[in-house]
Amino acid sequence: MQVADNTVVQFNYILKGENGEVLESNAGQSPLAYLHGHRNMMPGVEKALAGKETGERFSVTLPAAETYGERKDGLTQRVPVKHLSGASRWRPGMTAVVHTDQGHRQVTILKVGKFMAEVDLNHPLAGRTLTFELEVVAVRSASEEEIAHGHAHGEGGHHH
Repeated sequence: MQVADNTVVQFNYILKGENGEVLESNAGQSPLAYLHGHRNMMPGVEKALAGKETGERFSVTLPAAETYGERKDGLTQRVPVKHLSGASRWRPGMTAVVHTDQGHRQVTILKVGKFMAEVDLNHPLAGRTLTFELEVVAVRSASEEEIAHGHAHGEGGHHH
């Protein structure tokens, strides 16, 4: 079965920076799963996976606009330190997770005080050209429930 709209795609990935350094990988973990055609995946990655089949391995280099977006200057905010998660002691340059009304968001610490931190709201990988090494592990038709909910369920997907 080919990756197409309303299919659930499970895949493995290695994410590399401009110099080939590994930035992220799901090696040794369960494959990621998403519902194709429902904007649950970065546009460039979703476009690259379209039409692929189980077992295919390939590499694609994508501009920032198709992954985490371009960097936006002045996108900073003061946040209470108690709302940051990912470490117990914060220093400038560290990446934190903030829970927002739109879900979890990765931010970069710019300055930190006793109670408040100034953070850069750009994703830490925004503005970068990234290479994804992808392996399609499985492709299946989505259930009616998954299509209605707009996301994949089960391993690697959303759990209610």
